[in-house]
Amino acid sequence: MNRSGGVLLSVTSLPSKYGIGCFSKSAYDFIDWLKEAGQTYWQILPLGPTSYGDSPYQSFSTFAGNPYFISLEELVEERVLTIEECRARDFGENPHMVDYKKIYEARYPLLRKAYERSNLSENPEYQDFVARNEWWLADYALFMAVKDRFGGLPWTKWAEDIRLRWGNAMDYYRRELYFDIEFQQYMQYMFYVQWKKLKGYANEKGIQIIGDIPIYVAMDSADTWAHPELFQLDEKNVPCAVAGCPPDGFSAVGQLWGNPLYQWDYHRNTGYEWWISRLEYCFRLYDVVRIDHFRGFDEYYSIPYGAKTAVEGHWEKGPGMDLFARVKEVLGCREVIAEDLGYVTDSVRQMVRESGFPGMKVLEFAFDSRDSGCANDYLPHNYTENCVAYTGTHDNETIRGWFDTITKEEQELARAYLCDTRTPKKELNWSFISLIMRSAAKVCMIPMQDYLGYGNECRMNKPSTVGINWKWRLTKEELTKELQNKLYEMAKRYGRMNWI
Repeated sequence: MNRSGGVLLSVTSLPSKYGIGCFSKSAYDFIDWLKEAGQTYWQILPLGPTSYGDSPYQSFSTFAGNPYFISLEELVEERVLTIEECRARDFGENPHMVDYKKIYEARYPLLRKAYERSNLSENPEYQDFVARNEWWLADYALFMAVKDRFGGLPWTKWAEDIRLRWGNAMDYYRRELYFDIEFQQYMQYMFYVQWKKLKGYANEKGIQIIGDIPIYVAMDSADTWAHPELFQLDEKNVPCAVAGCPPDGFSAVGQLWGNPLYQWDYHRNTGYEWWISRLEYCFRLYDVVRIDHFRGFDEYYSIPYGAKTAVEGHWEKGPGMDLFARVKEVLGCREVIAEDLGYVTDSVRQMVRESGFPGMKVLEFAFDSRDSGCANDYLPHNYTENCVAYTGTHDNETIRGWFDTITKEEQELARAYLCDTRTPKKELNWSFISLIMRSAAKVCMIPMQDYLGYGNECRMNKPSTVGINWKWRLTKEELTKELQNKLYEMAKRYGRMNWI
């Protein structure tokens, strides 16, 4: 990774005709826009199929793609859908917000129609895709088909025979749900074909994709159902303990995520086979992979299953560098960003150093009066070259929203650091962006909301809340030539220009 910059924007936030950003023409237009703005990277959020709460970090599969991202326009061009059929559906009325309920109700019937008209049996490329991905696709497609049969219930509430994957039950549902399973495989095929085409276009334009993977998988996922041996589950596949993070200055009771924890002894004994497969697959999809909650590989927070809060949890030792040494041995040197935020110990810092992966720096953490010791790590004059600098991430307030909500003391501290007492608050986003752009950080990633100077009404996610997140969208009119020129001049000024 050379000195460069990029934009953080979820695919869901792209402009589109049908209620949610996807792999449509607007995605190609955005790549063109980035290229003309002198950018090198487009960082996205996880692409997996989302479950309750719509979080891309709680997915039904580690490997599958979200069918919401399939471009309906391309399906119209293929003549498996008509414009009239698409226009007849209600995708929501607000162009700035995703209405996930309406998206769910509108898109799946259309995709089912497309599948039924697709003549899959005559498509050798589809057959090849299924054969090459059978190691995860077969379980995922069956999982989703059975989930639909049980009214969307988590697999832990299915009938015992299929919940525990008894052979006769597996055979029965494969026969009974044949076309539903094939429909799920069709959607994965279309996702992969369209994403491969879009990523190829980005790379031709000199734009690299930074993907994002959660460290944990959801309990209600094909991965956990199909491979309970990978996780800390009992003989009835009930979790022994779950993931989260401890109480801190931001939350007196910590965070209870509820994801199953890994059975690290099993992974170690298999040479980390599942993790190797996971990361190898990710590098097919992305140019760079950001691994969320990287500190969990050093130590992970274990909370007894059934606990109401994270207070009862304790730290357990993770695999550490043993995992990443194996990854390097099998996959070679790959581009990874280590999300090393939060509670960071000396052993975590040592693991990040040994890995060689760039860590993350978030400017909003630099002026926190509650955590002055740690805040020093996030002051831009202390950034090392081997890091990726952000004004904020998808979990943070926008930079404008953040400045509006911090204390007066913290505002004064930030302005003093900027040597700027006069710039109006509504324009300070550019001062903060410039601050990290001129740091030593190898890469600077700026959320699109911060480039636009938007407040917290456009925030992507507020952790520990459900139902209000992952909704913000751009309109085409907001991607102006004026804004593009500003990004171009800034990339040029601070030596972050993409000259490809």
